[in-house]
Amino acid sequence: MKTKKILRTALFVLLALCILGTGAFGVYAAGYARAGESAVSALAAKEAYTVTETKRNIVFTPKEPNGTGFVFYQGGRVDERAYAPLMAHLASAGVTCVVTKMPANFAVFRSNAATDTVGSVPGVTRWYLGGHSLGGAMAASCAAKEPGRFAGLVLLAAYSTADLGDSGLPVLSVVGDRDGVLNRQSYDKYRANLPKGFEEVVLRGANHAGFGDYGAQAGDNEAAMSHREQWQTTADAILGFMENGRK
Repeated sequence: MKTKKILRTALFVLLALCILGTGAFGVYAAGYARAGESAVSALAAKEAYTVTETKRNIVFTPKEPNGTGFVFYQGGRVDERAYAPLMAHLASAGVTCVVTKMPANFAVFRSNAATDTVGSVPGVTRWYLGGHSLGGAMAASCAAKEPGRFAGLVLLAAYSTADLGDSGLPVLSVVGDRDGVLNRQSYDKYRANLPKGFEEVVLRGANHAGFGDYGAQAGDNEAAMSHREQWQTTADAILGFMENGRK
């Protein structure tokens, strides 16, 4: 009887810890960075593109698509809608953009989301994959599993812990020189995981949070360029990268 009582007590304690752990994570995840006014505005239908939202994705469809698609993973605990301004620039240039919706705003819970998207959007013949911060790391992990599915990988303030060295996959890495969140030691350490000759663009005056529209981020430095400038220059770098891939 004593043994049964001990087991019952242990089970109750374990259950309580699980409930507390789940609740604590729920509170943590609920405190995500929400999209700002510019992002909300970019989600409205424009002359150059339309926006369709489902349970799993937000799709920016250009009025004049060029056959190129871009799947994008949000940063950790960041509203996926926050990247609408950047996607708007790309969609206005003819790129079909798909921003994935991640459980609890963490790409680690749906890191292979891009594989569900490729082939499901009509009119796209070449797919690129990318992400911001943690989303970039998860995008790299997805690309490493099936590099042949993608025409290239775009990392925004991110690095790849997966080895892409021999993948043959073109990679663009965009970072801001005022980024106070990106772990520079890890960024430098994992450069070796990227293919030789990968393209790196350093945005002067850009910070970490400026790739999206979700307000200031703890630990980040103040940007010396506006968010609008950062979205435009980032979009220009991505479009140039995609154009080089067509040659």
